[in-house]
Formats: sequence, C-alpha cells, structure tokens
Amino acid sequence: MPEIPKDLDSQVAAALREDIGGGDVTARLVPATQQVRGRVITREDAVLCGRPWVDATFRSLDAGIRLTWHAADGERILPERVIFEIDGPAPAVLTGERTALNFLQLLSATATAARRFVDAVAGTGCVILDTRKTVPGLRTAQKYAVRCGGAQNHRIGLYDMALIKENHIAAAGSLSIAVAAARRTAPGLPVEVEVESLAEFEEALAARPDIVMLDELSQADMRTAVALNRRHAHPVKIEASGSVSLETVRAIAETGVDYISVGSITKHVRAVDLSMRLEFC
Repeated sequence: MPEIPKDLDSQVAAALREDIGGGDVTARLVPATQQVRGRVITREDAVLCGRPWVDATFRSLDAGIRLTWHAADGERILPERVIFEIDGPAPAVLTGERTALNFLQLLSATATAARRFVDAVAGTGCVILDTRKTVPGLRTAQKYAVRCGGAQNHRIGLYDMALIKENHIAAAGSLSIAVAAARRTAPGLPVEVEVESLAEFEEALAARPDIVMLDELSQADMRTAVALNRRHAHPVKIEASGSVSLETVRAIAETGVDYISVGSITKHVRAVDLSMRLEFC
C-alpha cells in the first residue's frame, strides 16, 4: 500500500474544526450514554480509498468507537458491499459521520478514476500520472488515492521537480538557458520541459532535460516525437498531456509515450455514493 501522508492528522483536524466549530448542537440532543452500531455500504462499483482518514476521524472524537473493516484501500467494491461496521457512543459517531464519509467518498472517487485510466492503457507499458490540480488542502490525500488506483504521482508540488513552461522559457531567454538554470539552482531534482510543437521538442532534446511534456500535440506528432527520441544520442522520457479522456487515452498510449498526465483524475471526480445505516442500542 502507498505510504500514509504525514499530514493526515492535520487534514482530519481541519475538517472536524470546519464542521464542528463551537460544538455539535444536534448531537447534544442524544444522551451521552446512548450507544449505536451501524455499517457503511457502497451503492456503486468503485475502488475503496480513505480508511486511514476514517480511522483518524473517529479516533480523534472518542477512543470508544470501534471500526471493523471489510475492504482494504485499493480494493474494488461492488454495490451493496459492506465497507465497514461501526459501534460506540452515539454522540461521537453522529458528529464524525459526515467528515468520515466526506473523506471516504472523495478519495474513493479519486482512486476509482485513476483505476479506470490505468485499465484503459493496460498492456501498453504507458504510465498514468496525476497533476497538481487537486482539492486545496488535500493534495497528499488525493495523491495517496491516485496510487491506490494504480496510477503514479507526478510532482507533489513546486519544490520537488523543475517543470519549465512557456513563461519560464520567455523569462529565461531560451529553452536551453532555462534548463541550464534549473540544473544549477535545483541540483539533483528532475527537470521537465513542456513543448507545443515538434520544433520545440527537438530544441528540448538538445537541452537534455529528464522529461519532455508534449502539450496538445496530435497523435501523429507524438509518434514522430517518439521516433526522434529513440534515435537520439541522449533520449528522454516523454509525457503526453492535454485533452486526455478515457476515450482517447489508449490511442495516446499506443504512440509510444512513457507517461500520460491526466488532470481529471483529481479535479473532475464525482463522489462515490456511500450510505451509513445506524441502529441505536
């Protein structure tokens, strides 16, 4: 399984603070001694993700809440599948219900989207990557979900890779100057250059970055770029980006590119339909 993000607890704390504020006024209507048990089910086919966030949510509210999981992160779940059972003090369970399900439905949606793209390119050798187009404050959570779905992470933020785009090139003076500056100012970090034509691709090859991103190139031009790269003395990894959908992703992968980055995995997600059913004891 992917490594749990180090900022998970702070994400959960922020979500609970946002929801509870000065206190859950409705939960005060429930006797403190009231116990509850229940289960969470999925209403649709999905890839589960978010268990650590659910655990942390309820653990932070009441240590007496017990969760019994019946599915693991990264596992495919079918409609009406029981994902987990819960029992414990009713006020705390009711307070944490929405926050826990919010995490679970969003992260499962992200993992499910990633898995669909991964399945679509199966057998091609091409790797699906995410982007930085994530929900603010939940980047590491969604990056974790992407890995649960079988895809891989692109850069986490602005600090772990130099990604040189048109404006960076214009400010530096040329593509080659920008690559050299990135090597000098961020030694040891990967350097990627975005190009929008075959002419720019050849210029990028000469500058010798680690990765070249083909932005909105036609599939014919992608195949040409792949062929040029294979004949080059210092080949790079090639990433395709822009206007990628489930309908087009396999054809793009079959051009021979190494990676395809897909922003919709994290920014166009539709929450997985989950339901918590409770019984008061």
